[in-house]
Amino acid sequence: MKHVIIGTGPAGVLAAETLRKVDPDSGITLIGDEPGVPYSRMAIPYYLQDRIGEEGTHLRTTDDHYKSLKIDLIRARVMKVNPGKNEITLDNGKTIGYDRLLVATGSRAYREEVLEKTGSPRVHACWTLEDARHIAKLAGAGEEVLLVGAGFVACIIMSALARRGAKVTSIVRGQQMVRSMMNPTASAMVKRWWEKEGIRVLTGTTIADAKCDAAGKLEVTFNSGNRMKPNLAVVATGVQPNIEFLEGSGIATDGGILVDEYLRTSIPNIYAAGDVAQGYDFSTGEQSVHIIQPTAVDHGRAAALNMAGRTCKFQGSLLMNVLDTMGLISGSFGRWQGIDGGDSAELIDEDNFRYINLQFDEDRLIGALTLGHTENIGVIRGLIQTKVSLGPWKQKLVEDPSQFMKAYLGSTQAIGHNAGVM
Repeated sequence: MKHVIIGTGPAGVLAAETLRKVDPDSGITLIGDEPGVPYSRMAIPYYLQDRIGEEGTHLRTTDDHYKSLKIDLIRARVMKVNPGKNEITLDNGKTIGYDRLLVATGSRAYREEVLEKTGSPRVHACWTLEDARHIAKLAGAGEEVLLVGAGFVACIIMSALARRGAKVTSIVRGQQMVRSMMNPTASAMVKRWWEKEGIRVLTGTTIADAKCDAAGKLEVTFNSGNRMKPNLAVVATGVQPNIEFLEGSGIATDGGILVDEYLRTSIPNIYAAGDVAQGYDFSTGEQSVHIIQPTAVDHGRAAALNMAGRTCKFQGSLLMNVLDTMGLISGSFGRWQGIDGGDSAELIDEDNFRYINLQFDEDRLIGALTLGHTENIGVIRGLIQTKVSLGPWKQKLVEDPSQFMKAYLGSTQAIGHNAGVM
């Protein structure tokens, strides 16, 4: 059996390792299009803060890790997948055959067109290790940095830039920050926190024009007419799955690659995992793209087991984000927006930047938002994923949402003892 994996992020690497563990005699080829060894994008902010060196971003620490597992690591870009011939074509013209294929090509950052047209070397995304190297050179202490975007990724980057001592200005097209994981109440609190920490936040702001002056420095004009001459502009307006190379392959796609509960695509011997996979959402039962590392890891393992002939039904990924914004910890879990006809509970402490919002479907917790709370937060995920009936604990949570740990113990222990399980 010959397994080929396209993509060297967490999903691809874990899939290769899992295949080797359960299928010791198979051939495994792992293909990535970035130079160097496979690394974690989630470690890049720590690199920018000088808390780790480049080696600290590596997914595996030993030089011979892949060789020792007899995993053939190839650096190339896949240009085409031909399911009829069970082969892929690389950018060097070579073809590689496969029995089973995993597509785990991840995602890439959106670009900002006005800034891109300047051709300036002072404009970068912050999605690859190469991006990070450039940013580290330009975002020194006291340097003016423009951050375009205020979503999840932008918040992580902002924290890293601020801790380098850069003077950061963040612009947001709309009025709300981190819309993908926060309601307006939590978003407003995060904005106040940023400003308290010395970050300038300009909402309702876009780039009207950008150019380079005679010295090669950027000059950016906003829609308000105000101008800025940053030493660096970092674009963090979101990411999109890398699926364009599959055009014409017959693999069904939508927002990502459509997969079933076994991570199979519309072609039975081709699987998908991670940022490119549009798999089942635990909370809704619908197919969604979850561009988060926990989902990538879960996908990679499950896909590998199925590729090896082990039946592993994936139960769906829980949409979950935990964010550290310069010391302010926030989290969103499941259906944090709530559902029609559902109940909710809210606890706000504006002065101390603490917030809890819980969402219910009858007497079950289905989603939550937290801000400034760090103790026992994993319990919220447990309550959602176990779909436990809260019984009288629901009303107690409505009255005081901070009692989620007691609700978890009361609900799960009661179930276990009454059922004779515990």
